[in-house]
Amino acid sequence: MNQAPSKILELIEPAVTGLGYEFVGAEFTGQGKSSVLLVYIDTDSAKGILVTDCSKVSHQISGIMDVEDPISGQYRLEVSSPGMDRPLFTLEHFERFKGSAVKLELRQATLEGQRRFTGEILDVQNETVHLHVDEEEIEIPFSLIKKARLEVKF
Repeated sequence: MNQAPSKILELIEPAVTGLGYEFVGAEFTGQGKSSVLLVYIDTDSAKGILVTDCSKVSHQISGIMDVEDPISGQYRLEVSSPGMDRPLFTLEHFERFKGSAVKLELRQATLEGQRRFTGEILDVQNETVHLHVDEEEIEIPFSLIKKARLEVKF
C-alpha cells in the first residue's frame, strides 16, 4: 500500500489512539520540501471529525515527530478525516467494507495487463482481495495493491 514507513506508523498510531481516535493510516509522499505526511483519523462520534480534532492530533504528532525525528529534511504534516472516498490500507479495511465499491491501483500491470480496477469487494481470504469487476470475480493479492479507496456513488 501507499503507506508511510512502518517506523513512522509505530510512532503515530499510539498517539492517535491515545487521544481516543481511530488511526486509519498515513501516507508519506514527495521529496525534499514538497514532502507530505498525511495522517487519517476517524471517530465513532455522530459529528465526525472536526477541525479541532485534526488540530489536537496534529499538535500531538508534531511533538512526537520533533523528538523522534524519523523523517530527515522538511515535510508538511496534514491530519484529515478519511472522507467518503476513504483510503483502504489493510486487509481489515477491505474486510470491513465488503460489499462496497472500491477503486484500486496495482504496483504493476499484472492482471490481464491492467493496473487499475473498480469493483465491489466480495471477500478477503488468504491475503487476497476478491472483487466483482465487469460481471466477473477477480482475485488480487493484497501485496500487489499500491493504493485503494472506496468509490463514492451518488
